[in-house]
Amino acid sequence: MAPALDLPRSVLLALWLTASGEPDRVVAAVQADDEPHTVDADGEALPLAAWVAWLGAPVDEVAVVLPVPGEPVAAPPAVSRDAVDAGECVLLRAGTRTIAAVPHVERFGSAYEPGHLVTWRAVPVPDWRTVVWAQVGALEDAERDLRRGLLTATEALVSLGVERWRPDAADAIADVRDGALPDRRLPRGVAGQRVRVLSSAARLRGIVALATQDDGGAVNTWQADQRSTALREVDRVARRAMAAAATYLTP
Repeated sequence: MAPALDLPRSVLLALWLTASGEPDRVVAAVQADDEPHTVDADGEALPLAAWVAWLGAPVDEVAVVLPVPGEPVAAPPAVSRDAVDAGECVLLRAGTRTIAAVPHVERFGSAYEPGHLVTWRAVPVPDWRTVVWAQVGALEDAERDLRRGLLTATEALVSLGVERWRPDAADAIADVRDGALPDRRLPRGVAGQRVRVLSSAARLRGIVALATQDDGGAVNTWQADQRSTALREVDRVARRAMAAAATYLTP
């Protein structure tokens, strides 16, 4: 059986907030093996289920941003720094309320038995839709760029010595390449195109994460820099595609 691919918590929350009005189902999918999630909303700590119920899910519109340092951030200024630190943020509109939520993750335990304490910081923000649309764009465009990014990555990484990776790294990359999204964590009814883009983007991000753990057989600094640049661009394309696949905006 192919191993399961990972999706950011914000992506999962966005998918479920537009698909289900049952807080317990949303929480089960987003929380998974984490400790119970809490939401810090205006200084009040709420269980994630209570916050979802307060929103009145399913919400009207939702978007995800997956920022990294040095790139423009579509998240509103009130949460932009937190979003970059976390690497993710979910934005939503529920009626007249526009809110941004960023997960803060505290890790504990060991590499063999990891644990995660997750607190979402949720704050009211100005209407975020125009800025997000300008940066995320259409799903069709993101999928096309994703296909191009995969081709570019393959050519660039092969030319820079990926074939000389240590055997265990190559095996791990093969596992990611053949991985699948866990069905139990995706809501029913998600369009096939969105699932396809999420799967491809998750595979590509997984390969990039593994690739950055190794020098890829680079024999000099120039090769290492070129390889690093290629990986960053591939990750950018994958993040944009994943964000587009988790974003639901009304026309």
